[in-house]
Amino acid sequence: MRAYERLLKYVTVRTPSDESSETVPSSACQFDLAHVLVQELKDLGVSDARVDEQCYVYGHIPATPGYEDKTKLGFIAHMDTVSDFCDHDIIPVVTENYDGKDFVLGTSGRTISTETFKHLPDLKGRTLITSDGTTILGADDKAGIAEIMTMIERLNAENIPHGPLSIAFTPDEEIGTGAAHFNVEEFGAEFGYTLDGDTEGEIQFENFNACKAVFEIEGVNVHPGSSKDTMVNASLVAMEINSMLPSGDTPRGTEDYEGFYHLVSMSGEVGHAELNYIVRDHDPAVFEVRQETLRHIEKLINEKWGAGTAKLTITQQYRNMSEVIDGCRHLIENAKKACENAGVTPLVLPIRGGTDGAQLSFKGLPCPNLGTGGHGYHGPYEHITAEGMDLAADITVELVKIYAQ
Repeated sequence: MRAYERLLKYVTVRTPSDESSETVPSSACQFDLAHVLVQELKDLGVSDARVDEQCYVYGHIPATPGYEDKTKLGFIAHMDTVSDFCDHDIIPVVTENYDGKDFVLGTSGRTISTETFKHLPDLKGRTLITSDGTTILGADDKAGIAEIMTMIERLNAENIPHGPLSIAFTPDEEIGTGAAHFNVEEFGAEFGYTLDGDTEGEIQFENFNACKAVFEIEGVNVHPGSSKDTMVNASLVAMEINSMLPSGDTPRGTEDYEGFYHLVSMSGEVGHAELNYIVRDHDPAVFEVRQETLRHIEKLINEKWGAGTAKLTITQQYRNMSEVIDGCRHLIENAKKACENAGVTPLVLPIRGGTDGAQLSFKGLPCPNLGTGGHGYHGPYEHITAEGMDLAADITVELVKIYAQ
């Protein structure tokens, strides 16, 4: 079975994680896919496959006889999707021999345009997979799951010798907690790869340092007719806070290693308002400066409008895994070699985000990230090609071969 055929099945099982939830997993629907994957792993010969009470799927493939002393290698992907554009059934659309031009997404009124997605002409002639334009597709990261499953099937069918292999599928990656309850000891690998990137051939071991920042603003709400020098409009204070941040340091205005402040959501009225940001930077020193900037804004607002007007809460999320991977450069060199063996040009790029691999690297499992062949994640313009997925699966097979040498 080709990887994209598995993807078409997985995406119909909706698995949005829920950032407001305090449970693990954050949404019970993730178990629906986990149980499907456990059975599929068992059907592929992974006899110990199981899902634990927190919705982590684990399985192990014993080494080919004579290869027991080879590197214990692991592969990981996540089961959840973002919650945006995921409130009704996902209908995948398969378009063979795509013409490389603007692509209309059903009757949704949306178009994947070559002006926005400049790589589209490079996909000409491939089999394009999208949603109908009213939902996400869910290739992030069900494509990674499909490619790992396809790798296992190929190892079996082609009798490819390999060392000990570990497989895991995680919940809640999209809300930043996918690795929080990951059992590294049970996983049992020395090194791992997450399959959670974009273009096939991507190799990523430098990610953002990341935190979440929340401003809670308390106003003074009095009758507007008698509010002279009394009213403090929390919503206006929230606007003032945002205006104090550098206007160019947003995701739209930055690229490569440049960091940003990203206003994810805002809510407010006269008496109370809230701003939710994520803050990102590759450079740890600059990352700390960004946090100090937020603290300084909190101080200035409280001096101007009164103590307790603004309360800032900063929550650390993950660190740049290059600190760990720099000591395990074989992971990158072997990934580059695997790409070349599969006929794919390696693309060593920084991640403008984070993956489970970042947190796992600091938990003792060095774990760079590989591309799955997808594009336009986290919205209705998400798309992937069958051929890109084939190549991503080929790369994982080549990695297994390399580490068995």
